[in-house]
Amino acid sequence: PAQPTRESLQVRPKYAMVFDAGSSHTTLYIYQWPADKENDTGIVSQVEACPVPGPGISSYFNRPSDAGASLKVCLDKAMTLIPANQQRETPAYLGATAGMRLLRYPHHSDQVLAEVSKAIREYPVDFQGARILTGNEEGSFGWITVNYLLETLIKVCGVGRVWRNNEVLGALDLGGASTQITFQPSGTIEDNSTKVFFRLYGTEYSIYTHSYLCYGRDQALKMLLASLSKTHPWGWVFCFDHGERQPLFLLQSLPYQLVPPSHLSWGTQEAVNIVLLFSLQFPNMHRIQVTVGLSCGKMCGFNEVYQPPVHGQFFAFSGFYYTFNFLNLTSSQSFSTLGSSLLAVHALSCWLFQLKASYPREKEVRLSNYCASAFYILTLLHEGYGFNEQTWSNIHFRQQAGNTDIGWTLGYVLNLSNMIPTEAPEQVTGHWHSLWAAAVAFIVLTLIVSLVAITLQFLWSPK
Repeated sequence: PAQPTRESLQVRPKYAMVFDAGSSHTTLYIYQWPADKENDTGIVSQVEACPVPGPGISSYFNRPSDAGASLKVCLDKAMTLIPANQQRETPAYLGATAGMRLLRYPHHSDQVLAEVSKAIREYPVDFQGARILTGNEEGSFGWITVNYLLETLIKVCGVGRVWRNNEVLGALDLGGASTQITFQPSGTIEDNSTKVFFRLYGTEYSIYTHSYLCYGRDQALKMLLASLSKTHPWGWVFCFDHGERQPLFLLQSLPYQLVPPSHLSWGTQEAVNIVLLFSLQFPNMHRIQVTVGLSCGKMCGFNEVYQPPVHGQFFAFSGFYYTFNFLNLTSSQSFSTLGSSLLAVHALSCWLFQLKASYPREKEVRLSNYCASAFYILTLLHEGYGFNEQTWSNIHFRQQAGNTDIGWTLGYVLNLSNMIPTEAPEQVTGHWHSLWAAAVAFIVLTLIVSLVAITLQFLWSPK
């Protein structure tokens, strides 16, 4: 009989595919992990992140068949990365987020999901379905991803030793159509609609999460432009591109003075004017509200939504990272220093032709929005979520952890595949090095004594 080869004796990795169907674009993520370590931690790795050509699938509501066709480039690529003999056992998922939640008519979203499902089923994979995630699911799965990759839930240190870190991280996600905040508060969560319960590796977690629909970056800028055009057509100074006179979201300052709030002290009135741009247009974002039917007092975020005070360290990813990274603002700095840096960026980036010359490879639509997006992020985190001068340094702007993109997709796979057990792995009791040394020394000494005794007996035995 044929002898098994070295390759056949090796454990084949398992794979999973997840389409992240966002409001502005879709990305296919491919993950792999050793099949014999399916319930361990820190072993899932990202194989590929394939950007799907074109806009998000919600943009195809009036021609849904094009939504399915748009996925084929990345599906073809996946078939080249996953071994042919493992493709049919590879689970494939598609999760749609806020862009699809915004579609007005249910039959539009149903048709789009049907077409993308049809396209995926044409490939030899174990398709598990396409559906629209709720905002709380999006936030919760992002939280799982962050803490799984950073190994704050559990970490295996050496053979048989398990180390647990009770200080989990919060997650801040900014998409095109929604934004999510998820963290473990220091106290109890009073509103059950914002509470998510997890039991992971034997530890129970009560997590606060909320998703703000229409407060993603793209939708917020659209609301701003609509509001400006209706309420203050005379009160704002725009930059315009020469010739095209294309308006940019790079606003200079208000033509009238505002009384600076006590909590903003950047030293210049212009800074206050600009940062209050979004607060003026979204008044619920800069004052405490009381949710109807809920006495939350100071325990509110914005738009009358209950939120406990932020607690612990946070990872800010997706739109938070992309915007601040482009403007070189991801390094640790104070809230006031960040505001001054944004003013400097704003002063140097008024004209679109200057931006094009400085960043020739960047899409024009993104160039025209970076500055206002940064001010919106600043206002959202400070005025909306409640980060202040003391807690601002707890925010870490990151795209990846352990060479894996941070987002909801990995948490989604881990949850559906039961890769994170509810109970902790069994701990194997080991021996310290000193005990092993003593045992070895005792054995050696015993052998020596035995040899000496045998020798003496041989020498003294009568002839």
